Amino acid sequence: MSSSDTTINHVITTYEINPDDDHHSSTVDGMVDYAGRPAKRCQSGYWRSASFIIGVGAAERFAYYGISCNLITYLTGPLGLSTAAAAASINIWAGTGLLLPLLGALVADSFLGLYWTIVFSSLLYILALGLLTTSAFLNCQGRGGGGGSILNPQQPPHDVFFFFFMSLYLMALGQGAHKPCILAFGADQFDAQHPKELRSRSSFFNWWYFSICAGPLAALLVLNYIQDNISWGIGFGIPCISMVIALTIFMLGTKSYRYNSIAVEEKCALSRLTQVLIKAAMNWRTIPSEAQQDIVPHDDLPPSDQQFKALLSAEYEEVCSTQEVEEAKSLVKLIPIWATSLAFAIVLAQPSTLFTKQGITMDRSVGSSFEVPAASLQYIIGLTIILLIPIYDLVFVPLARVITGKPCGITQVERIGTGMFICSVSMVTAALVERQRLKTASAYRLGMGKVGRMSFWWLLPQCILYGMADVFALIGLQELFYDKVPSGLKSVGLSIFLSILGMGNFLSSLLIYMIQRVTSTEGGGGEGGWFSDNTNGAHLDYFYWLLAGLNAIGFLAFLYSAKNTLNSSSNRGDIV
Repeated sequence: MSSSDTTINHVITTYEINPDDDHHSSTVDGMVDYAGRPAKRCQSGYWRSASFIIGVGAAERFAYYGISCNLITYLTGPLGLSTAAAAASINIWAGTGLLLPLLGALVADSFLGLYWTIVFSSLLYILALGLLTTSAFLNCQGRGGGGGSILNPQQPPHDVFFFFFMSLYLMALGQGAHKPCILAFGADQFDAQHPKELRSRSSFFNWWYFSICAGPLAALLVLNYIQDNISWGIGFGIPCISMVIALTIFMLGTKSYRYNSIAVEEKCALSRLTQVLIKAAMNWRTIPSEAQQDIVPHDDLPPSDQQFKALLSAEYEEVCSTQEVEEAKSLVKLIPIWATSLAFAIVLAQPSTLFTKQGITMDRSVGSSFEVPAASLQYIIGLTIILLIPIYDLVFVPLARVITGKPCGITQVERIGTGMFICSVSMVTAALVERQRLKTASAYRLGMGKVGRMSFWWLLPQCILYGMADVFALIGLQELFYDKVPSGLKSVGLSIFLSILGMGNFLSSLLIYMIQRVTSTEGGGGEGGWFSDNTNGAHLDYFYWLLAGLNAIGFLAFLYSAKNTLNSSSNRGDIV
């Protein structure tokens, strides 16, 4: 973790501390400092403040992945759930945590603001991790000190089971409010009206993702070993300490941050948006009167606005202002992008569940005495991202900028589409590897829980491709959803982006449940089926082929939607 922090600091210092040397005393429009004074460009924001945010991201993700990346081992071991039930439970929990940012955005925009929402959600996060640690110790004591084995699962007492999941969902609530606000607050440290700061903001999204991938690396290597071999209680307690460190880092940067000074109007952003959408829904099937036709010449609207007739009616009826209608239009235009990204999000749910189950049944020995924890195979994904982001930001973007003349090298849609395509290739590779693993298991007649002779290094290609897809598509999506919404709805835009990942987890869980019900000989139980508890007799390869096909369809639908919704409305040349 210290080496990644050194890398981030080195990268940050390569940028100018002050992007506008001729205007040291200039202020940033719409922003104030911690004391409520107009924020001076040379004394606040930019990389000096973003460095704190990046550090917070690394520590918070260490805490989150310290719990989530090995959660399937805990659920199928000490808690005694079946593989299908454990995978579904994780997907539902993760999906809930990625939908809750909408609630966090509501609290931030309507009541507390970004800064205080981050502080209070961090405290809730710490409380949840403390309760989770207590739950693990209680489970251990209930077993007389035994940790439970994935090959010999036992059901814990019901009160311990309830306490664990209550703590887990409290953690989802805390991170749900924390995640969109910390990212939006970090992006707000860059002035979109200043050319150099605007370019740096695009780099911020890259380095933010770098930090949240660097943070989990230590969790994947160190915490998984502690959890599997020493104590689940200690393995859950260390993430709690990491979250305390994250909050401390955030508070240390208080005096350097820029704070949005735009006065809260009579109605908050979400309230304004809700009123416009309600009025638009009422007008949806209403035939305009002759008088309205004179005021709102719908037939003369440009093609890009024909789909917003109901919204425009709300404006011309003087129920909503032009600003409010434009805010609603900016979000409505993102709905097709949201929908066509869901197949990609389903794939993103697999590494922490099914990739780990693959690894459990493979030869993970290094040397004669050390065995790599199965969940640590995700380290390959994180390492790929960490290696590619500097190459992308410092080599690829400047080179592409020279060739294309675009500020970011390639457009956001080109970046996202490239990632989706690579994602499909990753799933095809995963299916081929799993097919080979099953052949090996069949040849050696391996039963339930038996480790085959096929090395875990076979999983390397699919993990590398998965990491490449993240660098292109995931970062591109979060930048797009931040960039395409008005300033008053930035946290809402990022919450909508995170809801893509949340719905992906829910859809993955639904797919797993439906497929297991259809393919299992026990009607959805652990025996037989694509997701059999006996991984050596399951068919994860079929599921990977299905995901590859769904993602390919989503990729084509995304390109079509982007062309028809973003191109017509873009006022920037680097969107589409």
